[in-house]
Amino acid sequence: MTKRNVAANSSFERASMASLDQKLAMAKRCSHEGVMAGAKAAVVATIATAIPTMASVRMLPWARANLNHTAQALIISTVAGAAYFIVADKTVLATARKNSFNPPSNA
Repeated sequence: MTKRNVAANSSFERASMASLDQKLAMAKRCSHEGVMAGAKAAVVATIATAIPTMASVRMLPWARANLNHTAQALIISTVAGAAYFIVADKTVLATARKNSFNPPSNA
């Protein structure tokens, strides 16, 4: 025979579970905003890096001799990845900071 914990159904625990669910939803929203902002930054960085990289390979003799397709792809993807992670991190931190100072209302 198992004993039921009477305190498990207390109003305090239900309130803390609701608060936990609210915090989880806020964290998901913050991370989603970060992912979207990071993806946008990565697209812009890819375009901003690909154009001069491709142009330099076509116009500069040194770049034509030393930057093969793998090197070009590595340059472009490194900049895109860095832009994604930097912007996503800054966006998540800014959103979390904003939400910590202005907690959502319970209405």
